[in-house]
Amino acid sequence: MQIWVNGALRDADAAQVSVLDHGLTVGDGVFETVKATGRSTFALTRHLDRLTRSARGLGLPDPDLDEVRRACAAVLDANPMALGRLRITYTGGLSPLGSDRGDAGPTLVVALGESRRRPDTTAVITVPWTRNEHSAVAGLKTTSYAENVVALAKAHGAGASEALFANTAGQLCEGTGSNVFVVLDGRLHTPPLASGCLGGITRALTVEWTGAYETELSMDVLESAEEIFLTSTLRDVQAVIRVDGRQLAAAPGPVTAKAMRIFDERAGSDLDP
Repeated sequence: MQIWVNGALRDADAAQVSVLDHGLTVGDGVFETVKATGRSTFALTRHLDRLTRSARGLGLPDPDLDEVRRACAAVLDANPMALGRLRITYTGGLSPLGSDRGDAGPTLVVALGESRRRPDTTAVITVPWTRNEHSAVAGLKTTSYAENVVALAKAHGAGASEALFANTAGQLCEGTGSNVFVVLDGRLHTPPLASGCLGGITRALTVEWTGAYETELSMDVLESAEEIFLTSTLRDVQAVIRVDGRQLAAAPGPVTAKAMRIFDERAGSDLDP
């Protein structure tokens, strides 16, 4: 495995960053996960735009997107695989211990891991913890993912693949690594960005391509929604067949199936929408 670290490809066992990197010590970093098929990426421009927005939100310098693109191409060329998870990580770099950022400049790492196509349906749970829609990092894709690790482990323990959060107002927000859509009276809805959810790339494309409504939704909508599905980079559109103890009707339902079909067709015709 070849990994890009700060300007060059390196073998995995030599791909190292300092133990004093701010991304490691305090989670001062941002990242993107990009779907890769062979040597091609999907929606890379949108991912890089969000990487820049997230970096600005943390007060990091704008990433050199030309370098990031070169790094992605080099990693894909060096590690051919049918379906991969391309991970771009951009951190505050070498810094003193504590929250103060150093002046050594940011760290850029690009790595690739093998992936498999997800099943068409999955189960989810709700968790008692909340997203803070008023947080300084709300809507940023930061490397501070410990909350998601805990929630996802709870989901796996319950035989589910994802955990869904409310925000502090009790509204439906998002999953640990996904956005959520529900069907009410035949219409498709998803929480607005003001809920504190991440502006997912697949979420944005699904809204654009299906005409879904961005709607404030209470958590109890999960008890009454006709259909529910998740979106993310590697899930694309994935139907939910169980929420906590509630078994939904045969999934994917008609609205979800249409969204899946639209997404597959549009994504297949344009790799950088």
